Amino acid sequence: MGTLLQNPSSIDTSFYKKKPKGMSTAEYIATQYEGTDGDGGLSDTGTSVFSPCLCEMDYLWFTKEGDRILDPFAGGSVRGIVAERMGRKYTGIELRNEQVEANVIQGTDICDECPEWICGDSLHMDALVGERMFDHIFTCPPYGDLEVYSDDAADLSNMSHEEFDSTYAEILRIAASHLENNRFATIVVGNYRDGRGMLRDLNGITVRAMEDAGLRYYNDMVYVTPVGTLPIRVPRMFKASRKVGRTHQYVLNFVKGDPKKASERLGEVDIPDLSEEE
Repeated sequence: MGTLLQNPSSIDTSFYKKKPKGMSTAEYIATQYEGTDGDGGLSDTGTSVFSPCLCEMDYLWFTKEGDRILDPFAGGSVRGIVAERMGRKYTGIELRNEQVEANVIQGTDICDECPEWICGDSLHMDALVGERMFDHIFTCPPYGDLEVYSDDAADLSNMSHEEFDSTYAEILRIAASHLENNRFATIVVGNYRDGRGMLRDLNGITVRAMEDAGLRYYNDMVYVTPVGTLPIRVPRMFKASRKVGRTHQYVLNFVKGDPKKASERLGEVDIPDLSEEE
């Protein structure tokens, strides 16, 4: 069983409002609800926002100050900004130019030195980053077509399951080739349902792809996401189809080379003594 990682916001229920009598669930969600969605939080554009707490944890545990971080599925600005504020050098590759432009605006405003975001297809990562090597991979791929980010044919969220699996594996293989030896890689994933309502094992797909790329599966952790509207949405869904709600994602950690040498390179890790905190 992996370590349980709980986002502090997942236990904050102060944003709940009582549903007025006679108001439908859909109306309640659309007009009364304030807070984050059950899939981990929504941005103004309707796509999920990555947890800065999870970024901080990963960078503290598996990198050190000055390390170079590669993110082949950059998306929003969070992973880059947290890396830069923690003294790491971040390079994220993102397919959508408008997202890169938004990231640069935020990164320039928040950081002393803006993280590097490159607009391009990660299948062409070799050309995009050249011969550069990195000390860590930290990324979160699209969960199939759960969220469709663009109408670009190169966007994984637009692909069939077969295309997704092969393209995703190839991108991870290329990313792994740019990872220095005796280093860690972390990928945050969540299983998702296909058009028939069956779960797709993105967790397993990721593990097999990374092992094929020459890394070894080293840690698995469960990240508990904010509950959000899940308690409102699940009862009807469960009664109709027996589908349970999901309030977790998987944090999969891999190592390239010798895990002992990879750990020694990072030095001491600060783990608070819970008994002393109490």
